[in-house]
Amino acid sequence: MSIIIEKLTKLYGTQKAVDGISFEIKANEIVGFLGPNGAGKSTTMKIATTYINPSCGKVLVNNINVEENPLEVRKSIGYLPEHNPLYLDMYVHEYLHFSGKFYGLNKTNLKARTAEVIEMCQLGLEQNKQIGQLSKGYRQRVGLAQALLHNPSVLILDEPTTGLDPNQIQEVRELIKSVSVGKTVLFSTHIMQEVEAVCDRAIIINKGQIVADGRIAELQKNTSQQVIEIEFSSKVADALLHSFKKGVTIKNIGGHRYQLKATNQDDIRPEFMNFVTEHSLNLIGITEVQCSMEDVFASLTQSKDV
Repeated sequence: MSIIIEKLTKLYGTQKAVDGISFEIKANEIVGFLGPNGAGKSTTMKIATTYINPSCGKVLVNNINVEENPLEVRKSIGYLPEHNPLYLDMYVHEYLHFSGKFYGLNKTNLKARTAEVIEMCQLGLEQNKQIGQLSKGYRQRVGLAQALLHNPSVLILDEPTTGLDPNQIQEVRELIKSVSVGKTVLFSTHIMQEVEAVCDRAIIINKGQIVADGRIAELQKNTSQQVIEIEFSSKVADALLHSFKKGVTIKNIGGHRYQLKATNQDDIRPEFMNFVTEHSLNLIGITEVQCSMEDVFASLTQSKDV
């Protein structure tokens, strides 16, 4: 159970959507695939799921080359594309039964497996409804159930929580965690909290190239951005705080508490303490905090020209 990508490139005319990327996802890993819109995430996933061919490079799913044997690859992959394609006039149970036939499940196995994924994805109360009557959250559950029907060893999920409200996001997030046991999972998302909650590891792609690949804690620790939180005993003029140092962003996080973010490698705390002393400020607390995945993502993907 693995995905191996070696020097993968995809050209659209003269534009490189994916530019020589390489990475490997091993068995039982849940990996978040992150990047701005147009970075190459969906293109990479479409190649891995045999929907499109690469311009050059190689993709192996469970040691099977996606170009040489696409049908075998599809047998081991469950794929939920960004725009979940469903037949809205079909009933949930009917749609899953219909989809299972394409995976070659015989009548007995199909009936049993349909019942399993309906329970797994908590669709029992919805199984006799038309898909068009369901909320977007439940439609995502139907899409995920369809991807799980043939019990694939690899799951590839492209923006599975796009357009969902916070409650639906939490529900689908927990669902992904529960159904991913024993599987290799690659999924893309723009929700950084989702990555922190679900993933073992994150791969960040920007302008077609991998800019980071590592365990969540490692990426948060090794980012070039420093974040500190400070608290004063009384109000401090915003203009004074913002005069501290160029390149440091400051925002109020409640009461007399502020968050400072610096994008260089230097520790800003000694310099800030000098600033406090110089202006006779009543500082009662200063703490360095771990960068969030949002901070990591921003530091690696934001244009340096802005």
